[in-house]
Amino acid sequence: MTSAIKTRKRVLSGMRSTGKLHLGNYVGALQNWVGMQDQYQCFFEVADWHALTTDYADTSRVKENSIDVALDWLAAGLDPEKSVIFIQSHVPAHAELHLLFSMITPLGWLERVPTYKEQRENIHDKDLGTYGFLGYPVLQAADILVYRADVVPVGEDQVAHVELTREIARRFNQFYNRPKEVFPEPQALLTPAAKLPGTDGRKMSKSYGNTIMLTDPEPVVRQKLKTMVTDPARVRRSDPGNPDVCPVGDLHKIFCSRETMAKVNEGCRTAGIGCIECKSWAADSLVQLLNPMQERRKKFEENPKLAWDILEEGTQRARKAAAETMDEVRQAMGMALNYEPAKASAK
Repeated sequence: MTSAIKTRKRVLSGMRSTGKLHLGNYVGALQNWVGMQDQYQCFFEVADWHALTTDYADTSRVKENSIDVALDWLAAGLDPEKSVIFIQSHVPAHAELHLLFSMITPLGWLERVPTYKEQRENIHDKDLGTYGFLGYPVLQAADILVYRADVVPVGEDQVAHVELTREIARRFNQFYNRPKEVFPEPQALLTPAAKLPGTDGRKMSKSYGNTIMLTDPEPVVRQKLKTMVTDPARVRRSDPGNPDVCPVGDLHKIFCSRETMAKVNEGCRTAGIGCIECKSWAADSLVQLLNPMQERRKKFEENPKLAWDILEEGTQRARKAAAETMDEVRQAMGMALNYEPAKASAK
């Protein structure tokens, strides 16, 4: 690693091991990550331990889901020459730091995390009354701080998690400030996240079954677009529409060229085009985006060892960075193997 790279601010981010990714994942995070690689020193983790916080009852697909996430990252443009790409559970230091942080994190801090309350209220088919689910923000803090990340790219709904990480870092530094603070207080880096609807008009989500996957072949993409909901006011072909309230219009704004967007605005508002034609233009743009990704992914699917070699190399780099942090953590806490307590002054 060159000295130039070492001077860059460090980023940590990740995604849970939930399997193949969809366009919402790409627009919401992955596209931004790809663009950050030349500006920051990036660490990207496949968060398989985090997947267990809600899906602990069946772990049969965790490993398969993890590699699917990694393949989609590589296909979308994450570059192992520029970024450290690894699987969370392959770096045990995350678990050790999580344990130490859990000893100093007040229970009230966790109970007030907005997403904790939201998921407890909205997820009814799983028992979330577990220590692991309550404590997953502490594991997130360990993920970030074990690499002493300077910034964490997040959407607005995750800012509270970064603030909790800052509080945990501050509390640790106050308790164990010998001879210097171990952890920086990372900053939230708000990333632009366009509104991306699913095929039913709601937010694109696997739980809604309304996704367009990064791995969907062209015929599947076009079929999904054909069934996508449109402006409800446009009942007949002759009715003018409004792209600003149409989910297909939202896709055009994100993925289409200015020229296509101009045709959509003119044709839809004057009923000069029908929804079928409008959807086919959106499909053209999506296929143009997805085809190169799928070609890159195919290379790794045909030779899985390439992907595992990248993850192994990333794991070694992640372990090295994490080990340096943990050496300082143990020393600060007086728990290092070579720790020598300060001698009492002679009377």
